[in-house]
Amino acid sequence: MSLEIERKFLLKNTDFKKEAHKKEYIKQGFLNSDKERTVRVRIKDTSGFLTVKGKSNSSGTTRFEWEKKIPKKEAEDLFNLCERGIIEKYRYLVKIDSHTYEVDEFLGENAGLLVAEIELSSENEFFKKPEWIGEEVTGDIKYYNSNLSKFPFKKW
Repeated sequence: MSLEIERKFLLKNTDFKKEAHKKEYIKQGFLNSDKERTVRVRIKDTSGFLTVKGKSNSSGTTRFEWEKKIPKKEAEDLFNLCERGIIEKYRYLVKIDSHTYEVDEFLGENAGLLVAEIELSSENEFFKKPEWIGEEVTGDIKYYNSNLSKFPFKKW
């Protein structure tokens, strides 16, 4: 169990791809997308994960998170129980100084959406913003994956 502190941004362009040191394929669905708590099943490349997240604080930067690695086959089976709206995306990892940005390039009904997240050790921790970082959307629920599964970007 831990607290997750992160900030979320839209992107100005795809220049991040030149700086990425890793690219992963992610498929995820939600067993529960209640605003008080979400329960997510995810396959990242060849591994499965089950994640529980609590409600965000008032600034949208901090919330409880619990995650456990599970066999990929179990994750695949759990997709049968998920709410409607599976999310697929590529995640690029970009190291900037001592931080790593996770940049998601959404596929399917969310294609065209690019979102970068950075995890911090405190809400007021300094971090460098590369040129490709755009508007901050931390705490904006419409950019939460649980919301994108129900209200995809292509339908905005």
